[in-house]
Amino acid sequence: MADINSHDILKSTQIVIELALRKLGHQDSMIELLKEPMRVLTVRIPVRMDDGSTKVFTGYRSQHNDAVGPTKGGVRFHPGVSELEVKALSIWMSLKCGIADLPYGGGKGGVICDPRQMSFGELERLSRGYVRAVSQIVGPTKDIPAPDVMTNSQIMAWMMDEYSRIREFDSPGFITGKPLVLGGSKGRETATARGVVIMIEEALKLRSIDMLGAKIVIQGFGNAGSYLAKFMHEAGARVIGISDVNGALYNEEGLDIPYLLDRRDSFGNVTNLFPQTITNEQLLELECDVLVPAAIENQITETNAPNIRAQIVVEAANGPTTIEATQILTQRGILLVPDVLASAGGVIVSYFEWVQNNQGYYWDEEEVDKKLKVMMIRGFEQVYDIHKTRNVDMRLAAYMTGVRKMAEAVRYRGWV
Repeated sequence: MADINSHDILKSTQIVIELALRKLGHQDSMIELLKEPMRVLTVRIPVRMDDGSTKVFTGYRSQHNDAVGPTKGGVRFHPGVSELEVKALSIWMSLKCGIADLPYGGGKGGVICDPRQMSFGELERLSRGYVRAVSQIVGPTKDIPAPDVMTNSQIMAWMMDEYSRIREFDSPGFITGKPLVLGGSKGRETATARGVVIMIEEALKLRSIDMLGAKIVIQGFGNAGSYLAKFMHEAGARVIGISDVNGALYNEEGLDIPYLLDRRDSFGNVTNLFPQTITNEQLLELECDVLVPAAIENQITETNAPNIRAQIVVEAANGPTTIEATQILTQRGILLVPDVLASAGGVIVSYFEWVQNNQGYYWDEEEVDKKLKVMMIRGFEQVYDIHKTRNVDMRLAAYMTGVRKMAEAVRYRGWV
């Protein structure tokens, strides 16, 4: 494994997929099929800008495997979007759906752009252009998009409206993460953070640490990170560190989370308002009970893993810990709750939204949260059980849990 650069998120994902399938007793043909998406579409999207010029954007949609059911996954608008990234993320979505036992395979999409530099009108035209470009391979029974990095319910609303125009009938089940008035689900916006909270609760129980007064460090203050900070503060934990792209804030006694939430901008930035900050690197190495990477990939590597001073690491972001770092943390006795388990709350409540759209019957938030908790705890228990009984690290245990259902569906269909 040493000759593979694990910072390449697709290769590192494929390494663990292969290990998981071999541990489950599958042959080379199954590994060959599941280590790559079944289809990846690259699109070019011309958008008329406010100054009258036309700018052409590149977008992607990756569909990993639809043996279990339609594919499902977010669309991100970000300057760093790449084909390699959306392919890896679509595989992770398959694993999340497998762990949660949802009737989906994984999908993922993205457009290379910077929404922070675009007007409202330009974003709308880009959102609609993306849907037109991928409309042949998406739909309520094919592939169901959702919000992701730098996309939100407004962008989902434009996308749903465009898809409904193309198909000439109202299609709320085409996309999730919509505004409530257009068929969105209660609890969807906070779902990822709620799921992470449930995972933190379960991990703290295993380590016999009381939530009241537990020291929490959160890297990232976007949608997941900010809601997580809010929920942890309300549960009586001490959030001693948070960060955004500009730096990090630290207070051993606990930060004033309501004040920070009130001051943050729409992209999750707040540290630029404070003269005294620490770096993101220093934040990760703070002594705490729970460290939550909720920002971007490859934050905990073989370089800083020996310096992590948390008892528990719960990955709210996608791919924040490399393979080598996972091994180091495991050897050091740190409990790692991997991304494909910890951040599954978003896709679980997206599934609830799709179900409600298909039924035309909508649930209250209490019912959504209750069902979410049952599914997250069941997933945690299954992964932890494999971790213990098969003597594998938590990431490999999660991959084994996540890929098992898909591999069975592939075999029953007679694909391999």
